[in-house]
Amino acid sequence: MFWFKQGLCFLPVFLVIWSSSTFIVSYLIALFRHDVDVLFPYISDTGAYPPESCIFGLMTFISACAGTATIYARYKYVEKLSVDTRVVNPGLNKIGFVFGMFSCLGMCIVATFQSVLSYRAYPFGSSMSVCRVRSGIAILAFLAFFPTAICAYFVKQTTLHRDTEDEDYPFHLASAVCEWVVAFSFILFFLTYIDDFKLFTLWVKTEYAE
Repeated sequence: MFWFKQGLCFLPVFLVIWSSSTFIVSYLIALFRHDVDVLFPYISDTGAYPPESCIFGLMTFISACAGTATIYARYKYVEKLSVDTRVVNPGLNKIGFVFGMFSCLGMCIVATFQSVLSYRAYPFGSSMSVCRVRSGIAILAFLAFFPTAICAYFVKQTTLHRDTEDEDYPFHLASAVCEWVVAFSFILFFLTYIDDFKLFTLWVKTEYAE
């Protein structure tokens, strides 16, 4: 049996591949249409205008659904471990599950509200999407989020095309780089699930209601 057919490890594998493709595809389309600059545009800018905004929204929503399934499977696996071994605190597992669901909800907000149409909803959703911190990779994403927010605060221009002579360009570049680091660090975090997901599967039990 191939490794990706063992247990439920196809869930995090699909999530990582699909989410990475979401950012790359929308960037390439926006670049081809000359909607963004070649060097480190904001991820939100790559999905600002149609048709890339439509593709970005659809693929991000699918990523959120895959993330929800992956986080739920992880929750049930850790719950089973806590019953059998009692080495995992059930309360911490539930807290991690709640944060994971908020993270996926944030992804849905990012998919629904384009940055050029809703300046308040998009940052709120993007901050929610990085709220799950459970490994070194996720901690890197969490730490990179702060310089992203700080540098973005000093960016005064909201145009998609930037000039290196702009006074706030260094802040734009720093915040954009950090944003890409946050996004891919968060995605790569789910690669740490693969070995565990090889060990279990989930079954749905159906019962008639009385």
